[in-house]
Amino acid sequence: MGSKKKWLSAVTLMMAFVLVLAGCGGNNGGNTGGSGEGGDKKIELTFMFRGGPEEQKAYKDTVAQYEKDHPNVKVKVITTAPDQYVTKLKAAITGNSLPDVFFFETGDLRAYANGGVLLDITQYVENVENIDISKLWQKGVDLYRYDGDKVGQGALYGLPKDLGPFSLGYNKTMFEEAGIPLPDKDKPYTWDEFIKVNQQLTIDKNGDGKPDQYGTGFNVNWSLQSFVWSNGADWLDESGTKVTIDDPKFAEALQYFADMQNVYKITPSIEDAQTLDTYQRWMKGELAFFPVGPWDLATYESLPFDYDLIPYPAGSTGETAAWLGSLGVGVSSKTKNPKEAAELVAYLTASEQGQQALVDAKIQIPNLVEMAETWAADETTKPANKQEFLQIVNEYGRPLPGYRTYNAEWYQLFFTDIQPVLDGKITAAEFVKAEQPKMQKLLDKAIEQEQKSKK
Repeated sequence: MGSKKKWLSAVTLMMAFVLVLAGCGGNNGGNTGGSGEGGDKKIELTFMFRGGPEEQKAYKDTVAQYEKDHPNVKVKVITTAPDQYVTKLKAAITGNSLPDVFFFETGDLRAYANGGVLLDITQYVENVENIDISKLWQKGVDLYRYDGDKVGQGALYGLPKDLGPFSLGYNKTMFEEAGIPLPDKDKPYTWDEFIKVNQQLTIDKNGDGKPDQYGTGFNVNWSLQSFVWSNGADWLDESGTKVTIDDPKFAEALQYFADMQNVYKITPSIEDAQTLDTYQRWMKGELAFFPVGPWDLATYESLPFDYDLIPYPAGSTGETAAWLGSLGVGVSSKTKNPKEAAELVAYLTASEQGQQALVDAKIQIPNLVEMAETWAADETTKPANKQEFLQIVNEYGRPLPGYRTYNAEWYQLFFTDIQPVLDGKITAAEFVKAEQPKMQKLLDKAIEQEQKSKK
């Protein structure tokens, strides 16, 4: 999924669709010699994706291997840093220059399918030689099925680039040096237990009155979900039509999250974080707990300490929770080479050669279930407890709430407005009461927009 994910608003995209799609028919990267054409020219495809240095290298190497296996195809690779990808993809859509193959957010599937941006690739990927998509994680494939009404069934508009379980890491070396028992990899801390162990590991080593080592450093955008869900609350009801943050259980989880900094002092203050952010502190060995995704594994090879994975602490339900993300790999509906473009998607996401190259680069868990199980069982590579990733995939991982709706503006508003709670200026109960109506208004607009897009 890349480094920390950023949400793309489908509202602005759909405005662009109205202006652009009627006149679509651009060159899509200058493709030549389309499917079924004669001559000796190679079929040319363009592939745009995002990722850090390790991920970019891994995909370039995988594409190079694909070209060796398919000598009649030449792939032009367009790489983009994670924080620039959304802007460039949006510009490609509005400029009628969308690449043949590209990454896209799961939450944009309906907008892209309804807007004519994505190609239905079902007939192609189900008949690729030496590729069997039934060997992929089914819940990953189902994220890219859409029947015009519901996601999870119907035609395939992409395949999963990955499944990204967002796990909790801990500094094993720090625990051992402090003489504190290691966390149980099978039994999550309670919230009270989590606070206590963090307090033990928040230490002023040089005696200047400020901690040099902290317990946690959670980013609210990517970590609050686990606390909310494990406390029996959520952002939406089951129908996906009502914002439910005004639930007392939600407020309790949010207050707990804020209190880690303001009451228990186990998280760096805003001032301290400006000097050295929590990611940098984790990398230096100054945090006890920090989230870990599969995309981090290559970078974390160089950590100056040993680390491993455990479940997130459990709230009132007694059950841990974590989010499970994904990126899709799709094909432009205007590609001149749909068969070859879909075959490239299948190779990147479902071939043994492609998956092995990406796994060896330590940037994701394998899409192929059997390969993933073998990979996770190898405790000689870090982190030893890679089974935690698979437990999130198989048992308790959930999509981020914004994935469930036609656009994520309502969800983004929550995090845009959340800072006063984190700063301790207002209580969580006050915030959710005032914020729920504003979020509901945006959600209602998203529902209305989806209904219009189907007409």
